[in-house]
Amino acid sequence: MSISAARVVVTDYNFPDVERERAAAQELGADFAFFQCKTAEEVAEAVEGARVAVVQFAPMGESALARMAPGAAVIRYGIGYDNIDLAAAARCGIQVGYIPDYCAAEVADHVAALILAALRKLPQLDASVRAGAWAAVGTAQPIKPFSEVAIGFLGLGRIGSGVLERLKAFGFRFLVSDPYLDPARAQELGAKQVSVEALFAQSDVLTLHAPATPQTDHIVNARTLSTMSKHAVIVNAARGKLVDETALADALSSGGLGGAALDVFETEPLPADSPLRHAPNVILTPHAAWYSDAAIVRLQELAAQDIARVLRGEGPRCPVPSPRA
Repeated sequence: MSISAARVVVTDYNFPDVERERAAAQELGADFAFFQCKTAEEVAEAVEGARVAVVQFAPMGESALARMAPGAAVIRYGIGYDNIDLAAAARCGIQVGYIPDYCAAEVADHVAALILAALRKLPQLDASVRAGAWAAVGTAQPIKPFSEVAIGFLGLGRIGSGVLERLKAFGFRFLVSDPYLDPARAQELGAKQVSVEALFAQSDVLTLHAPATPQTDHIVNARTLSTMSKHAVIVNAARGKLVDETALADALSSGGLGGAALDVFETEPLPADSPLRHAPNVILTPHAAWYSDAAIVRLQELAAQDIARVLRGEGPRCPVPSPRA
C-alpha cells in the first residue's frame, strides 16, 4: 500500500534519533521530516500539510492544527497531553493519540523511591554528613515507623496502583481519593476511600496521580496545605499544574510542611528564580521518572506503530479520552 501524498512530521524529541519513526513512515511511502520546535509558530510551520504529527513537548495549538491535512492525527510522545489544544483538535477534525503505557513501571519505581527517601530523610542525612555533622536524631527527627505512616493517593490509576503495590511490603496504611475508582478495586488494593479534604488532613505522604484539569489546577495550594500535618510530605510526578509552587515553597520554608519530592513543574526546566530551589527538605528531579533505557525504546516503537496505524487509516492505538463532564 502506498501513501505517497502523506507527510509525517516529528515536531520535537529528546532521543538520540528518530529512525524508528522514519522507517514506519517510509515503509508506507510517506515523506518524513523532523524538527526541534520550541514555539507555536515553529510548530505551525513544521506541520503544514502533515498527515501525522508526533509531538513531545512543543505546543500544538489551533494555528498548527488548522494547517495539517484533512483527517490528520497528532500523536503525543508520552502520558500527558497538556501541550495539545484538544478543543481546537476537535474543531479541526484532528485525531489525538497518546502513549500512556510505555513507562508506567518506571514512574511507579521513581515515585516509590521518592517516598521512601523523603520519609527516611535521606537527603538531609546525606547533607549533614557532608557538612561534618554526625547527628542522626538531631538531623532527621521526627521519623515515624512505616507501620504508623498513612500514604494518601490523589488518584489511583495505572501508576498510582503500581506505587501502592510496591509499597505494600513496608507496612504503610493507604488512603485514596478518586471519584472514578471502583470500591471493589480500592478494597482489593487495601486502600481506604476518603474525601479530598480528609486525604489532605490525614495523609503523612500525599502522592499525586491526577490529570491536569480545571478542577485539579493548583489543588495543592495555601489552603489545602494548611490542613495538612506540619510533618507531611507532598510527592508529585504527575503534572506540574497540580501544585501551586509558591504556596508549597512558603509552607516548606515556614515549617508548615515537612517535605516535598517533585519530578514535574509548571515550567520546565525549573526556572532559576523558582522558590523551590531554596526551600528546605525538598527533593527535585528533572522530569526523570519516565526514564529507563528500555522505556525510550518502548516509547519510540509505540510511536512508530501509531504512525503506521494512522497512515493505514486505523487511527491511534490509544486515542485521547474525551474530557469528563
